[in-house]
Amino acid sequence: MKSILILFLALFSFSIQAQDTVKEGDVLLIGKASGETYSHVDFPRLNTLVKRGSVASYKNVVGELAVVESVTKNKDNTVKITLKLKSGKKFFNYLNSVSADYDKAIASGELKQAAY
Repeated sequence: MKSILILFLALFSFSIQAQDTVKEGDVLLIGKASGETYSHVDFPRLNTLVKRGSVASYKNVVGELAVVESVTKNKDNTVKITLKLKSGKKFFNYLNSVSADYDKAIASGELKQAAY
């Protein structure tokens, strides 16, 4: 009985872990920043946006769909992803892609799984 329970728990934990993985081509929704700025998605600072002639706001990226362009797992088991807008536009009219710490961005709500 014990071995069946251990097997069940092992399979359950594996299935939970498998759901959290991200792969190239996955679509994510950009959520609101947890504070004034994004902590886990590497968007430029607001003063940089002003210098580039843009409005000092992240509102134009909230709710946008982004495609995972690449996935990199670091030695410390953090997963870094590179995102590109699904619409083909550039982020803030000058960045083709941005990077993010996947696990922390999902946990904070800065990125969300897109529901179809």
